[in-house]
Amino acid sequence: MGRDAVRPPRRGRRGTQPKVVALGGGMGLSASLTALRRITGDLTAVVTVADDGGSSGRLRDELGVLPPGDLRKALAALCGDDEWGRTWSEVVQHRFKSEGALHDHAVGNLLIVALWEQLGDHVRALDLVGKLLGAHGRVLPMSAVPLELEALVRGHDPTLPDELSRVRGQVAVALTPGEVRQVVLVPHDPPAVPEAVEAVLDADWVVLGPGSWFSSVIPHLLVPDLLEALTTTRARRVLSLNLAPQPGETDGFSPQRHVEVLVQHAPKLAFDVVLADRAAVPDQESLRQAAERLGAEVELAPVAAPEGSPSGGGSPRHDPELLAAAYDRIFRMHGRIGPWR
Repeated sequence: MGRDAVRPPRRGRRGTQPKVVALGGGMGLSASLTALRRITGDLTAVVTVADDGGSSGRLRDELGVLPPGDLRKALAALCGDDEWGRTWSEVVQHRFKSEGALHDHAVGNLLIVALWEQLGDHVRALDLVGKLLGAHGRVLPMSAVPLELEALVRGHDPTLPDELSRVRGQVAVALTPGEVRQVVLVPHDPPAVPEAVEAVLDADWVVLGPGSWFSSVIPHLLVPDLLEALTTTRARRVLSLNLAPQPGETDGFSPQRHVEVLVQHAPKLAFDVVLADRAAVPDQESLRQAAERLGAEVELAPVAAPEGSPSGGGSPRHDPELLAAAYDRIFRMHGRIGPWR
């Protein structure tokens, strides 16, 4: 693939497709983006930047940069299903295996950080990577400041099951054996990336989740300018729930408990729809009651990949086609705004 073959991201004709902003991080956001790029060409991902593990954590510690890993995953998810998209998705996700310093670094992480250093502009660099990949959308960090996650955890020390303690770091929070009660960002009140705020305010639909609830989803609500944009935007809002609790971070959480802790962190934020996999909701009435606190209706749909399918894997995963169908149905049935309706 030569230089002249680099293609810009494909965009739908303005006025024919919904402008969608998806917020989150990690594999949850990737699942949402893989589905959403199938139904709109006007798609923006806003990605959390609190990761402190693996290749991202090493680059963050060594170079003082934003953790690039979740941004890389979002860009890979926006690659198309043609040969160009599949090739570049595999390249940026490729990890080196060695006995040296490059071991486990992802190619995409190194590419993103190199462009940050060359250009001195987070957004411009990510746009350039997206252009190289032919990404079907745009990827933005939620903040230009590297953030740390701090959690109030009950029973972090198993020998003191009722004691509340503070745990710092995304990896530590994700792996805690205790019950996460609340999370905050350090530094507190971080600035939002202006382009992310603008995208939310200009959207037709905003999708929050799925993803690691305390470390990928709720952090967006802890950035004041971003929360204000989410609260005041004329866009309709979808809260997309996980297929199962995450061991450690949300162990034992019901679908309605996920909604309740989100309300605790952002009590003034309303949603139009809460999307959940029908098979993952044993108590539909309790979920409906929790959703009412958000001002939302519950949409139950089969969105999980069947066991044994390529997208199924060992743990529950969203099926891209089923999730795309669910989003498309929500966008059609729950009212449209903007010039594309």
